[in-house]
Amino acid sequence: MSLDVRTVTRSEIADWMKAVGTGFLTPTAEKPGEELVADRFGDADLSRMQGVFDDGRCVATFRSFAQQLTVVGGATVTADAVTGVTVSPTHRRRGLLSRMMATDLAAAKERGEVVASLIAAEYPIYGRYGFGPASWTAEWEIAVPRTGLDPRRSGQPADGGRIELVDGADVRKTGPEVHAALAARQPGIVGRGERWWRTRTGVAPRAEHETWTEPFYVVHRAANGEADGLLVYGVDDKWGDSKQPLNTASVRDMIALNPAAERALWHYLCSVDWITTVRSGYRAPDDLLPLLLPDPRAARMITNADWLWLRMLDVPRALEARTYAVEASLVLDVRDPAGLAGGRFLLDVSDSGARCTPTTRSADLALDVAELSTLYLGDESVRRLVDLGRVEELRPDAATTADAVFRTGRRPWCPDVF
Repeated sequence: MSLDVRTVTRSEIADWMKAVGTGFLTPTAEKPGEELVADRFGDADLSRMQGVFDDGRCVATFRSFAQQLTVVGGATVTADAVTGVTVSPTHRRRGLLSRMMATDLAAAKERGEVVASLIAAEYPIYGRYGFGPASWTAEWEIAVPRTGLDPRRSGQPADGGRIELVDGADVRKTGPEVHAALAARQPGIVGRGERWWRTRTGVAPRAEHETWTEPFYVVHRAANGEADGLLVYGVDDKWGDSKQPLNTASVRDMIALNPAAERALWHYLCSVDWITTVRSGYRAPDDLLPLLLPDPRAARMITNADWLWLRMLDVPRALEARTYAVEASLVLDVRDPAGLAGGRFLLDVSDSGARCTPTTRSADLALDVAELSTLYLGDESVRRLVDLGRVEELRPDAATTADAVFRTGRRPWCPDVF
């Protein structure tokens, strides 16, 4: 029978969720219950929820939702956040993802969303749809005995701030405020809604394959009493043969508004009795963590990988939304085989802001929309992409100028998966 590619009805959401579990190798014996369906998709826009059905069985899934993305300078743009993308192993290589992606991106363009975003489970999939990796992530493992921290210290900061152990209800109140303050300054941050906080504090219902272990919640308060840092971590229960503790603390979330709060939270975690190893969770690749320890070699990087992928849908609005380091003019010849965001654009950057307009002037750089999306948050070097043959330099030193324009002092970071 022919495959039916279409939006999902309310009564089909449970089947759609079960198909997601098949695609991500987290199968369930039964379809999700009504409580779980209602919690996760009670207010979902079904026009953005696609499925492929073969004789009534859901065999591929795709969903998007509106998301706020912080760009360089602290402004936000509306992104078409893509998630829940699967194709069952019985139906691969039939162009199903391409059909669903084309439908979604065209609708996002029509709605006026500036970019599309996603977290790529596999690297090779999304470049062909115009996405490029715009931020990377890193994880460190800390050998606590080697940090050089004084084991006799209390774990409380010495600068007038303080560390507080709190519960999930406190986090649901304080966490959004701290996150919003971070989102106002950190490129790559995406919005966290109320359900995000309910899920991460154990309140939201869960599928049968999802287990919940209550973590430890820690808030850092500055000397004036304001919360400026949040740490959430779990700890295993492991002891050696000689009754020596070998416990590992795994960070689930850690956000801080300043280096003092960040240092205090890491030092606190490394001061907890019985914890001998700390896994940092996903951080920015240029995170301060190793250098916040007296002996940075105690922290070894165990992950360094692409994370947030972007795809421009409106080049002028995207480039005008962010700020730039220097004054300059660049003409970019942007190729987009999908016909959504291509064209030749003049980017004028000055102290008064950025202006990006279509132009017929000769181009300084020629590049695919995926490469421009990779450059958008300032993480990648234009010169590197020229050397890799992914950007064409049409004017001498144009790559040098573009790097001065686009690059940022600190790397973008997205702490969340969606």
